[in-house]
Amino acid sequence: MKKSYYSPASAMMSHAYDAQTEKGAVKPPLHLSSTYCFPNAETGKAWFEQAYGLEGAAEGSPGLIYSRLNHPNLEILEQRLCLWDGAEAAAAFASGMAAISASLLALLKPGDVVLYSSPIYGGTHHFLKEILPLWGVESMPFYPEDDKDSICHRLVDQGFSAKLALIYIESPANPTNDLFDLSMASELAKAFSTTQKEVKVLVDNTYLGPYGCKPLQHGADLVLYSATKYLSGHSDMLAGACLGNAQMIGKIKAMRTFLGSMLSPFNAWLLSRSLETYEVRMQRQIQTAETVAEYLEAHPAVKKLHYLGNLEEGSQQAAIFHKQCENAGAMLAFELYGGEAEAFRFLNSLKLVKLAVSLGGTESLAEHPASMTHIEVPQSEKDAAGITDNLIRLSVGLEHPEDLIRDLENAFAHLPISTSAN
Repeated sequence: MKKSYYSPASAMMSHAYDAQTEKGAVKPPLHLSSTYCFPNAETGKAWFEQAYGLEGAAEGSPGLIYSRLNHPNLEILEQRLCLWDGAEAAAAFASGMAAISASLLALLKPGDVVLYSSPIYGGTHHFLKEILPLWGVESMPFYPEDDKDSICHRLVDQGFSAKLALIYIESPANPTNDLFDLSMASELAKAFSTTQKEVKVLVDNTYLGPYGCKPLQHGADLVLYSATKYLSGHSDMLAGACLGNAQMIGKIKAMRTFLGSMLSPFNAWLLSRSLETYEVRMQRQIQTAETVAEYLEAHPAVKKLHYLGNLEEGSQQAAIFHKQCENAGAMLAFELYGGEAEAFRFLNSLKLVKLAVSLGGTESLAEHPASMTHIEVPQSEKDAAGITDNLIRLSVGLEHPEDLIRDLENAFAHLPISTSAN
């Protein structure tokens, strides 16, 4: 990718688009075409050779062929997605899970093992534990308190050391905000790589987004996003993205071609538009989350707050935060005194905050991870990861912080006095 002279926030308004090629239109038009004409048969052949990655094909991306392979809105979007992370290339998908599944399928083969951080999004967990085993791929979790030596010993003890092919990290973790050391993961990958097999590090950076963390700068090979969340930011579309070096993204795009999971022209156009306001939305949401977190931390009904802005200085988590994070983000989680009944009563009493899954939208959203987004995670793994029945996840939106606090206060008022620490 050609480097932009401007900052990502500025370049996002015009990068990869020349208005003069589109009759002066300031914004890229929406290209609703399923197929594209070749200038001649020889060019069509050459582009197909590139698209299929055939031996002897010319380097670079093919020209426009068919919208399952590429289209103008997709090409503009993918170049703009690279700006924040400083990536060579990007592949955009129809959803976050489409990005995750295509990336894993492109990089894994039968007999491989995936080392993954826990907790992790429930959909990803299902794919690792229920889908990939059908293709002979095994997986093993590790936890925030684990160090490099303990992980190495466990891989050896389970007979996975020679089979490790991929380290998959979600940091901060959904829903507990636990951080994982990306440079440590990179060191692990190098330690288990051989001349025949290079272990890759994939990082799901959905929770913080590139405004809060740039995993490629901390040793990751690929970074994944559910672009449905902060990158889109309006809860009105689905999208996913994978970014990294051009060679690996080329393999992933080839897999996308045959899975048919590319992003549509309209959603690519819509996401490109949303990226123009990404920085200002994040700044406001981060600021509001800080105010809401301060309120929650002091509330007597809150047993524990999970927020990157209040990590104990000197702790392992704080050290990781200062090393790889640029801000605390806008995701919170908190444990109430009590259990599922108290959590449900609290959630059912919210008015301004919507009771819904997903995150990163302009509106604030709250949900119950144990019974919703992470319902299929085995109880033993929930217990180990701290996904308790009294845990509530809160995605802070663009509402005024005082209004959010008023809504939370009203919900707390519906809890029995016995659920507080008094």
